[in-house]
Amino acid sequence: MNLTDVKCFLLDMDGTFYLGGNLIEGSLEFIDKVLSTGRDFMFLTNNSSHNANFYVQKLAKMGLDIDRRRVMTSGEATCEKLLELYPGKRAFVLGNEFLVEEFREAGIAVDNANPDIVVIGFDTTLDYRKMQDVCDFVRAGLPYIATHPDFNCPTETGFMPDIGAIMAFIEASTGRRPDLIVGKPNTGIVEAVLRRTGLAVNELAMVGDRLYTDIETGLRSGMLSILVMSGETTEAMLAESPTKPDLKFGRLSDMIPLL
Repeated sequence: MNLTDVKCFLLDMDGTFYLGGNLIEGSLEFIDKVLSTGRDFMFLTNNSSHNANFYVQKLAKMGLDIDRRRVMTSGEATCEKLLELYPGKRAFVLGNEFLVEEFREAGIAVDNANPDIVVIGFDTTLDYRKMQDVCDFVRAGLPYIATHPDFNCPTETGFMPDIGAIMAFIEASTGRRPDLIVGKPNTGIVEAVLRRTGLAVNELAMVGDRLYTDIETGLRSGMLSILVMSGETTEAMLAESPTKPDLKFGRLSDMIPLL
């Protein structure tokens, strides 16, 4: 499979399309080329600290106006999975107000006092009270679900700890890892994309800056995997990793001549 076979590009966001609050040079031109050649795109982000509407507004400020169905967050995919596996159950949600809003919009009851299940996201409002509460419920044996596995979130100045660090402190306190992780590179978020697009995996390409999430998603699911070097992965990391992309580019716009 090569670029000419791709009908829809699944694009990571932070580190791939933009970095923090700054658009990566050539990203808008890449989108223009994708659409002008009859292809499509969808943003696929593991960052569950915000919801799809937030990202639509953020992209609009950067010059890209899209419908919210062109954004799939790990939080949204987690909601779909919970409705399938735990219908009618109350959820303790460790997350920002955007993730809580996403759950309520999906019809999932959020109950941080008397839950049936525990769900953790990338919570940038984390405090010690929340840390103690989530560990209490996980230690009690409730089903434990995480939106995604990322250890760090790229910023303009480096990285900030992501949900992987939160999972590590929960494991240190309780001895438990999540029963289910939905986001990249796991199958839950890919299943949600397939339902939304109606395409087969061999018609998709996963494009991102992280080997253990973005590239692993492509490799595990059977879609083309494309690494861009505009975010987390360095040449040294790529050389040392057993995870190898099908294709590698400096940034999205480097693909334009090949589309």
